[in-house]
Amino acid sequence: MPALAQNSSAASAPYDVIIRNGRIIDGTGNPWFSGDLGVRGGRIAAIGNLGNAAAGHTIDAAGLVVAPGFIDMLGQSEVSLLIDRRALSKLSQGITTEITGEGGSAAPQNPTTLAAAQPSLDPYHLKIDWSDLAGYFQRLEKNGTPLNLGTYVGAAQVREAVMGDGDRAPSPEELTKMKALVAEAMQQGAFGVSTALIYPPGHYAKTEELIELARVASQYGGIYASHIRSEGKSQVAAIEEALRIGREAHLPVEIFHLKVSGQKRSGEMPKVVAMIQAARDSGQDVTADMYPYVAGATALASSLPPWVADGGLEKLLERLGDPGVRQRIKQEMAATHADWENLYLDAGGAPGVMISSVVNPELKQYTGKTVAEVAALQKKDPLESLFDFVLADKGLTGALYFIANEDDLQYGLKQPWTSLGLDASELPLDGPLFEPHTHPRAFGSMPRFLGHYVRDLKMMPLEQAIRKITSLPAQREHLSQRGLLKECFFADITIFDPVAIIDKATYAEPAQLSQGVKYVLVNGQIEFEDGHMTGVMAGKALRRNSNWQLPICFRAEC
Repeated sequence: MPALAQNSSAASAPYDVIIRNGRIIDGTGNPWFSGDLGVRGGRIAAIGNLGNAAAGHTIDAAGLVVAPGFIDMLGQSEVSLLIDRRALSKLSQGITTEITGEGGSAAPQNPTTLAAAQPSLDPYHLKIDWSDLAGYFQRLEKNGTPLNLGTYVGAAQVREAVMGDGDRAPSPEELTKMKALVAEAMQQGAFGVSTALIYPPGHYAKTEELIELARVASQYGGIYASHIRSEGKSQVAAIEEALRIGREAHLPVEIFHLKVSGQKRSGEMPKVVAMIQAARDSGQDVTADMYPYVAGATALASSLPPWVADGGLEKLLERLGDPGVRQRIKQEMAATHADWENLYLDAGGAPGVMISSVVNPELKQYTGKTVAEVAALQKKDPLESLFDFVLADKGLTGALYFIANEDDLQYGLKQPWTSLGLDASELPLDGPLFEPHTHPRAFGSMPRFLGHYVRDLKMMPLEQAIRKITSLPAQREHLSQRGLLKECFFADITIFDPVAIIDKATYAEPAQLSQGVKYVLVNGQIEFEDGHMTGVMAGKALRRNSNWQLPICFRAEC
């Protein structure tokens, strides 16, 4: 494909970077083509045969795929980037952009939210010194980031800021304050409003409350993104709730980490997909993201009934110390429920729940072990062991839940409207954020999708797979001039070996870098090269553009 004509001054100017001889997959889903790509001023200046053009840096991409930078549709790095800004786990997978803010978000912040959040940050010497999204973005950019990062405003964050952690409906005055906080965040660049409805305090919000908040986001061109109220027995009702919120608030819907949860529900993904497809066929704008693993990950305390956390973490710990309350919890965790997600039961009980991270150093010996194994070592009943573990770790234990089915996972990944989201923060291989027993998705999601599912299992053509992790999420989030390899677009570029790309992270040893990603450029600068980070910090805070459209530009402007 020849480069388009350009004026003489632009044509003669050297490029910052030239990528030569690559197999270019532009993100549209169209077939790959051979060519060169020139970068200047943080943008793609030319694509085609660039001949003997000069450049400050030349990358020989012979035998490699040149693709748009990968976009993580569900990240958790809003705080971790301020503690350890290297983003090794993300860059090594080819990720250049992360969308964050699942239910909770970096803003708004006030004394109520700080009282809950700050103690967990004190060990990292991080102080939340912002109150709104504008302040957070300013802090992020001052700190420096190798990733582009955008965020939703979390409905749970807004609720906690106004109401605290109580299980009750907001008063009219409180709802007005909550809506004002959503409006403020949207004005400052949030991509929409998000929910995480299996976790307190988000679980306490009724549908009507969420519709009111979503209507505010809709006025600014935002979307409604949801960790739906159930991925288990009540999943159909939970999806219908999300669709209802989208319809009544008049905004698109994104379903976070789509899955079918529960070992007894294996094989139900076609039913779930049909429900979403029917909504799309009727004209409703709904999509979903997924991660390519059958295990989920969240707090060990999230296996408890939501009422246990009514009033916040201190109340939860207080209740767990009461033998009578423990007995009630045991009875509820032994059955399915229409109004809350029983992750423990969905995982098949103690053998299907693995300890992934702890804060209490006395508990580190148990990381990587299932609750069943911990209970056996402690010579305790499994649920008693779980309760004691939550107490001893002050509710901060991370856990893996083996809740999904491989066939269901693959069926969902094949849908043209599913993108990928890691549901993980950026992580290093050393330092205070190092987690030796995290979920492997943190280090392996993108290469696992491209290597295992696309190349080895031949799930779909590589061009379609690249679209799912580049232009599809960019379109979904209205990321102006990102997600495609196109002249004048920002030069977020991932270069990888299609033969070698694969994940190495496993459930037993998750903190392992993937193979095959050779170069990662963010806004035209090389952030990752041959297994090493450069530390350039070229990432940007991304703010929603409510008037998003494909850009009209001229080559001389690039």
